[in-house]
Amino acid sequence: MMNRGTCLSLAHGAVGAIALLSLSVYAAELPVRHVILYKHGIGYFERSGRLAPGESARLDFKASDMNDVLKSLTLTQKGDGAITGLRYDASEPLARKLDEFPFHIGERQPLSAVIDQLKGARVELRFGEEKVAGTIVGARTVAAREREPEREQVNLMLDTGELRVFDLATASGVRFPDPGLRKQFQDYLQALLSARSKEKRSIYIDSSGTRARDITAGYMVPMPVWKSSYRLIFDASSQPMIEGWAIVDNTTGEDWSNVRMSLVSGRPVSFVSRLYEPRYVVRPTAELPEERSQAPAILGGAVREYAPAAPAPRAAAKPAPVPREPARARAEASSIATTASASEAGELFEYRISNAVTVRKSESAMLPFIQQRIAARKVLIYADQRSAHPMNAAELTNSTGKTLDGGPLTVYDGGVYGGEALMESFKASDKRLISYAVDLGTRITTHFDSKGETVRELHASRGLLTTRIAHQETRNYTIGNLDQKAKVLIIEHPARPGYTLMGRTPSEKTATAYRFEVKLAAGARESFPVAEERVYETSTSVTNLTPDVIFTYVQNKALSAAARKQLEEVGRRKQHIAGLETDIRDADRQIKDIATDQDRIRKNLSSLNRVSSQQELVQKYARQLADQEIRLAGLNDRKAELERERNAAQQALNRLLESLAF
Repeated sequence: MMNRGTCLSLAHGAVGAIALLSLSVYAAELPVRHVILYKHGIGYFERSGRLAPGESARLDFKASDMNDVLKSLTLTQKGDGAITGLRYDASEPLARKLDEFPFHIGERQPLSAVIDQLKGARVELRFGEEKVAGTIVGARTVAAREREPEREQVNLMLDTGELRVFDLATASGVRFPDPGLRKQFQDYLQALLSARSKEKRSIYIDSSGTRARDITAGYMVPMPVWKSSYRLIFDASSQPMIEGWAIVDNTTGEDWSNVRMSLVSGRPVSFVSRLYEPRYVVRPTAELPEERSQAPAILGGAVREYAPAAPAPRAAAKPAPVPREPARARAEASSIATTASASEAGELFEYRISNAVTVRKSESAMLPFIQQRIAARKVLIYADQRSAHPMNAAELTNSTGKTLDGGPLTVYDGGVYGGEALMESFKASDKRLISYAVDLGTRITTHFDSKGETVRELHASRGLLTTRIAHQETRNYTIGNLDQKAKVLIIEHPARPGYTLMGRTPSEKTATAYRFEVKLAAGARESFPVAEERVYETSTSVTNLTPDVIFTYVQNKALSAAARKQLEEVGRRKQHIAGLETDIRDADRQIKDIATDQDRIRKNLSSLNRVSSQQELVQKYARQLADQEIRLAGLNDRKAELERERNAAQQALNRLLESLAF
């Protein structure tokens, strides 16, 4: 009976599936008519079709696409009636749905465990031709005994009031007479069935009216970006040809049959907003005050009283790889029908494929969107200072009248493979340089020279001396053309912050480099120096400068006569103060020497005073002390006078420095 119980559950699930199928029978599917692919992971789809009176339309999506669909869906129709609403498969979590039911069917749960949750419900058991009805008292699984299998039993109270135990394994059928309970089982199993369909979600468009009408639905869903691939073909007889292919991928799970295809270059802002998943807000629990018991309040004492307040009133490109050995086969422009039209779409650019496009599901396609002559010339470009050779390059001027989307570009030169490059997107009439191979026939070396620093300007204000210093550097490019043909070389010289060019004007400038064009004769050797200058300022306090340093500034030719006079006066005053400080230090040294000698004499006198025969020597030392005291007094007076003169000179210098200005 355990297996039959499982079959019963599956049968109820099948009822739910049949219900879903019946909905789809009466819901028309709108085929894809127009596809627009972008460069930021989004695609626009337009579906349209004719609906019969009272018919609804159904749109199927991946569950992961629903957020973008709900954010972007638009609907239009032609004919009588109006769109009355949209319905779609909800995304409520399965656990939350199942919590609404009075029972739970667990994974591998026995039938007795399910029936036990329905105590008090009516149930009918069929045993062959016999049918037993009663109220559920309980159900259980009886543990297996020796040589006996595990059994499931149900306890029923019959209509006679008798309590009986029945073995579910012997029952051929179980039925719940209550239609409400049967509906709950059906809804429960339907919820399980819907949860298994994780990938597919449907939107139903309801409308009213008595006549047939045409309806169009447009929406955005995540899509792989479309990719560009180019071929640049040089030949000797005509202007170069550029050929562009768009690579598109159909990952939608359905065919695109005879759709209008548009490809948009640009990256508008796009993001995911969680609109599909239900949002639940945790609400606070609130009670009326009288429903709560009153707790004791502890009030603090006031420490200060306040008066009442008044009322408030929107890459440097990488070098191309070294080319492989050229192919033997001759390369020509592809025989393609490029009927794509192009136009500005706001700030974006759109390519519209004129012919209808068919791309089967899980397939990709290459669609030609441009094949035109383009203004281009072959040059050499030297951008990698570590390399000994420049790169073969092409200078492209977008003369196609269209925006060219960025992508890889394969170069064919003279009918053979010439190399590969990466091309950034660029607008009509704009210009780009692309490099595609190393030119081994040209060799370049660089030599760096630096000149000493030169003082350009001197300024002073309130004792602060500001110096503008110029530092010059020269990078010399030595170029050797080893081939017996003329060439045009473009040198990319790094544009360093703070440095300015001297004596040369570049042909153009990028965000990070200057470009200089050099014409090379056949077999020629050229020297191309590029000089730069960096001017910077240094500031220092004149007070901290020695007289020798000041007189060095005085000799600078950039100094005006008035400024030179002011600095000379500052230098002389600092020399005078320096001399006074030397005299003060000399007087201080003499005072210290006398003090040391007096200390020695006093020690001698102390020892001689204890000997009566040494009075003559004592008197001699006493006279020396007296003479030294006279000298010491004079030195102290001299030092004090020097310090007063030094302080006065320093104050005068400070006033001069405060007024210093040039």
